[in-house]
Amino acid sequence: MATSAPSTADIAIIGAGAAGLAVGIFAAEAARRIGRRTSIILFDGADRVGAKILVSGGGRCNVTHDIVRPDDFFGPPNIRTIARNILAAFDERATVAWFDSLGVRLKREPTGKLFPISDKARTVLDVLLDRLDELDVSIFAGHRVKAISCKCNPRQLESTDDPAFLIDHSFSQIRVRRLILCTGGRSLPRSGSDGVGYNFARALGHSVTHTHPALVPLILAPSFFHASLSGIAHDAELTTLADNRPIDRRRGSLLWTHQGISGPLAMDASRHWLAARDAANGAPTRSTPPRLLLNTLPGQTFEAIDGELRRQCESGSRTVLAKIVERTCEVLQTPTDQDGEPPPPPTRLLNALLHHAAVDTAITGASLTRDARHQIASALAALDLPVERDRGWYWEEVTAGGVPLAEIDYRTMHSRRCRGLYLAGEILDCDGRIGGFNFQWAWSTAHQAGPAAVESLG
Repeated sequence: MATSAPSTADIAIIGAGAAGLAVGIFAAEAARRIGRRTSIILFDGADRVGAKILVSGGGRCNVTHDIVRPDDFFGPPNIRTIARNILAAFDERATVAWFDSLGVRLKREPTGKLFPISDKARTVLDVLLDRLDELDVSIFAGHRVKAISCKCNPRQLESTDDPAFLIDHSFSQIRVRRLILCTGGRSLPRSGSDGVGYNFARALGHSVTHTHPALVPLILAPSFFHASLSGIAHDAELTTLADNRPIDRRRGSLLWTHQGISGPLAMDASRHWLAARDAANGAPTRSTPPRLLLNTLPGQTFEAIDGELRRQCESGSRTVLAKIVERTCEVLQTPTDQDGEPPPPPTRLLNALLHHAAVDTAITGASLTRDARHQIASALAALDLPVERDRGWYWEEVTAGGVPLAEIDYRTMHSRRCRGLYLAGEILDCDGRIGGFNFQWAWSTAHQAGPAAVESLG
């Protein structure tokens, strides 16, 4: 890491996270290809860069996914069109090849997630830092940027004058010709991602959409039974309702915690529930709060579950209810793994659901009334989870919202509001689902921004 920043440079990158480090590499490599001497520096407010890389994927760094589609990203209404174009230039296969060229081979897990074969996030961070060192790109850690101003008039996008940015940081000032914002969003602020980049973007003429946590655990009402299931994970389906209409439905692994729910399924669903909550809170008229419904038997309807419960009661009239419910789940559970074997139903969850439905688990099938059977089927197919809030910025993995993509030329990631300014990564209004998609967004947008900034120097 460099210690003393120069007073001038060609390109400054603010933020040395995944996007910032990748931008530095792609920019320096582009400069070498065209034989142009280009001074490129990175600023980061943290004393040690790459903190979010090191904690991602449980410390293993989920670099990307084996299949990445436009549907895996959320943001403005046309996000799929934009994502399709950006991915076309640098997709998941290009990412695999890129890391392979850097000396990091990736392995695929059954979920489709791609990790370094070392199972260590440090491997990913080290190879990025080593490559930047080879390319003579200087990183100034502990240099927190305080303010950025631009000599040019942001509205004069067609001006022939070369733009110049003045950056005030912890130790001095620096004047640069091109600026690339890779400051991230507001997730994990202890890593340095505290949303300050939004202020820089606004100062340079951009707007910022409403932001809220995405990929974050959810907290349930203390009176609910989740604490008794803490640590249990199982396959499930979550449906988010806004104004009592489904806006999202997804299947995956759900983890019960002392405070509520987590795991890939809950994390993915959280951005939709939070978006619906914020929309309801900001509505000019009274709006129905969002709801989150849990289906313990993914893909099965209330009618199918109720019908199977009835058949099990008829064939096992002397069987206790708890066993009847277990047998019903075994019959209706659909395969989820490659071997085609359905996961075993979590008995503790079923008992908790029966208790929640206020049904005596000791009664036999012959004693189960129609109303009680409906209560059980409803608890299995559409349990209304009492979500109170999310766990907040310190627990979320990515931020929803940011600088509108309409204000960016997605072919180059160049600002449409300020000449010489580029943006990449999480600072933009785009967030992906869990599984390496947000890292892919970082690599892909960095691949566009770095070389474009170099080429614009002439």
